[in-house]
Amino acid sequence: MTHRLLVALWVCLSSVGAIAQQPPSNAASAPGIKTQPFEQVALHPQREAPATVVPRNEARLAAEVPGRVVRWTVDTGGTVRRGALLVELDATDHRLARDRAAAAVQASQARLKLAQQQLQRARELVDEGFFSREALNARETEVQLVRTELAANRAQLASARNALAKTRITAPFDASVSERLAQTGEFVAAGAPLYVLTQTDAAEVSAQVALADVASLRASEQLEFVGSEGSVPLKLLRVASTVSQPARTVEVRLAPQAAAVVGSAGQLRWRDPRPHLPAALLVQRERRLGVFVVEAEKAKFVPLPDAQEGRAASVSLPAQAQVVVSGQAALRDGQAVAVPR
Repeated sequence: MTHRLLVALWVCLSSVGAIAQQPPSNAASAPGIKTQPFEQVALHPQREAPATVVPRNEARLAAEVPGRVVRWTVDTGGTVRRGALLVELDATDHRLARDRAAAAVQASQARLKLAQQQLQRARELVDEGFFSREALNARETEVQLVRTELAANRAQLASARNALAKTRITAPFDASVSERLAQTGEFVAAGAPLYVLTQTDAAEVSAQVALADVASLRASEQLEFVGSEGSVPLKLLRVASTVSQPARTVEVRLAPQAAAVVGSAGQLRWRDPRPHLPAALLVQRERRLGVFVVEAEKAKFVPLPDAQEGRAASVSLPAQAQVVVSGQAALRDGQAVAVPR
């Protein structure tokens, strides 16, 4: 009886030792490990950033010549077309200055004509021996002086005409009047502001984009501004080279491809063209975020240097790469995986 008990005890201990020497079953064989092709799991997240429609120009128009305001034509809130008259100044003194300059030009032309005739006669007399060479030089010098005087008077006339034209202030572009400072009967000096105009025919969209999203913005072909008036397609113009602190954003400017109301606020939206994996598939191994794929029935950890916890991560994998979508939390790099057939 004792012998039989010893044999049974030996068999039991041998079974326990054999079980202890067996390799542990890997986690891949456990239920819950599932994979899907990368092309089926990948997504293209939508990005957005706060944006505002801003004018390309906001000009403070000032008087370039002194004068009294005779009339103004458009008030605050009105709209004007390019070249439309905004303010007219009293041009009496400027007209007189123009007329004086024109008279001086005519006088110089008459003197030049006379000096040229006298020079021609002097040359004839020199040839006949009745006029000295020194006197001829004096006639030639007089012609040059009168020509110089005529050029100066012509420049003065052009300046007077230019000053006269500046008594009429016109809109430099299609605009909305943000502020009118001109007052009828008021004398204004050169440089005094008269109008503030906001350009309406060349708006841009300004947006503050996170530095991490700039690359996807540049690559995207689907950009739009979404505001209270609806959505407007956009075209990227330029990206600022400086980063604002502490938000770590950069300013981008985009051109609306349809009418957009200047001053309206909304969102810049775009679809990231790069394939991403959902944040739920990311795991951390050795302080690095990444995903598991299955290659040759083994789990392979693919680190993603730019991945951020809680956000979808950009991934470059073959379309048919088998991404672990369930059970990845318990996997180890290089662990054998039993792929369902």
